[in-house]
Amino acid sequence: MTDTTIARRGGASVWSPSVMPPIGVELTDEAALACAFRILAREGFAENMAGHITWQRPGHEELLVNPWGLWWAEGSASDVCAVDTDANVVAGKWDVTPAIHIHTELHRVRPDARVVIHNHPYHVCVLAAAGLLPDLVHQQASLYLDDIRMVNEYTGEIDSADLGADLAERIGDANTVILANHGVIITGATMEEAVYRATGIDRACRMAFDVWQLEKMGHPQLRMQRGMMVGMKASQLERAAEMYWAGAVRQLIRDQPDVLD
Repeated sequence: MTDTTIARRGGASVWSPSVMPPIGVELTDEAALACAFRILAREGFAENMAGHITWQRPGHEELLVNPWGLWWAEGSASDVCAVDTDANVVAGKWDVTPAIHIHTELHRVRPDARVVIHNHPYHVCVLAAAGLLPDLVHQQASLYLDDIRMVNEYTGEIDSADLGADLAERIGDANTVILANHGVIITGATMEEAVYRATGIDRACRMAFDVWQLEKMGHPQLRMQRGMMVGMKASQLERAAEMYWAGAVRQLIRDQPDVLD
């Protein structure tokens, strides 16, 4: 019998593609961020005009961010703004959300969190209202193994540096954090990683909820082996994230070429 406590190898240590289908265009940083808005909007991650994504690129102090007032589904590269580490707009033609302090303070204490994504996807919010973290019931949910946290205290809008710093302390080193009665904060070392992590969390919450309903009907959950989940997590971070990003961007540009404007 296999020892299920032993971590299965995964990711680049097992296999890496020799060649990947390219996106087909060279993205500016602003265009990449605009693509992230629209990809997540298409996945149902965005709630109308709510939400914000920041990107602190390597070698840069300022943060690229979406503007206040534009829905994620309509933002283009030319709409992207930049703020300094104190949340002052230093580039762009629009203003930004007062909740930018969520991002400035988290970037300040988490040098690994180069991309920070926040919004209110529906099924995440259902669990957030109940103060629940999802059971990881499907192999793709292995992405969140040992890396998902609940912040139970709800303070409303984070509109000051002090409140942002308090939230950053509560988030700690987690890359996926559900905020009670609110939404979710996702972080990543790269755009590809952060967007992939964000695009899967609502589905993970929805599947967990549905499996709980089946349990109430007398169908017990099949628990995944931890050792398998360790390998699956590595494969998703080291292979699937980049593949997802490239495919999602290709499809987006084909359907909505104005995202590059």
